[in-house]
Order: sequence, then structure tokens, then C-alpha cells
Amino acid sequence: MTQARAKSVNKRRKASAATAATQERSLKIGEAARAIGVEAYVLRFWETQFPFLRPRHSRSRHRFYEPEDLKTLKLIKRLLHSEGFTIAGAKKHIREIGLDRLMRGAAPARSVALDEGTVTTRDDDTAIRDVPPLPLQRTLAEIRNDLMSLHKLLGN
Repeated sequence: MTQARAKSVNKRRKASAATAATQERSLKIGEAARAIGVEAYVLRFWETQFPFLRPRHSRSRHRFYEPEDLKTLKLIKRLLHSEGFTIAGAKKHIREIGLDRLMRGAAPARSVALDEGTVTTRDDDTAIRDVPPLPLQRTLAEIRNDLMSLHKLLGN
């Protein structure tokens, strides 16, 4: 094995060891935010919106997130960022389905075909913005063309 390859392998081993250690210990808010893929202020905001999200606090009021808290944060991020729920919709969804059940991966979305196009919905019949309906696509294309024409007229 070449020296460069050996360094690369060692670097990967250290990274996976750090990830394993992170999963086993409490994380400060910045570490948790990086692990989830959001900013720290987002976690603080989510705490105000989701009453079940209560990290442990030290005497100095620093937040410490346990591995179970990270799972909950990942669920919230998935609902808000991937599945397109609003905060209110995510709270309602969690209340109706149950946090434990959602953590196990229950309640997948389903697709419904409509005249305008395909829209993905959940069991509570709230829509996810997967594919804009066809009339909206046409309208946006017309607006774009109009803006491009104006841009050419202005000579910029």
C-alpha cells in the first residue's frame, strides 16, 4: 500500500470513529446542528415549536442533545425539508400518527393523479409540492418569457 493510500485509509477510520463517538455521547447545539445539517438557531426555533423536543441543559444553560434527540431532530428535518410539511402540518402529523410510530418510519406519502398533474399527498390529505400543476408551469413559462423580452428591450 502506498503512503498516500495509507493516509487516506487512516483518515476514513478516524472519521468513522468520530462519527461513532458522536452517536454515543451528548452533543452541544453546534455539534448537533452540524450532524443534522442545519444551523444552531434552527434547533432553538424547533424547540419553541415542538414541545416534545427538550434537550438536557447544563448548569450553565448549554444544551446537550442525546442520541434519541438527534433521531427526533432528523425526523423533524425530514418532515419539514424533504416531505414539505409546514411547522403546523408537521405538528398535526406527529400528533395524529405519534412520535414513536413516525420514528419507526410509519405513514409514507401516497400519489394521487389529478387533472392538472400529479400531486403527492399524505394520509391527512395535505399536499406536497412535488410537481406543479400544468397551468402553473405554463404561467411561469409565460412570465419568464415576458421578463426575458423586457430584459432585451432594456439592453442589459
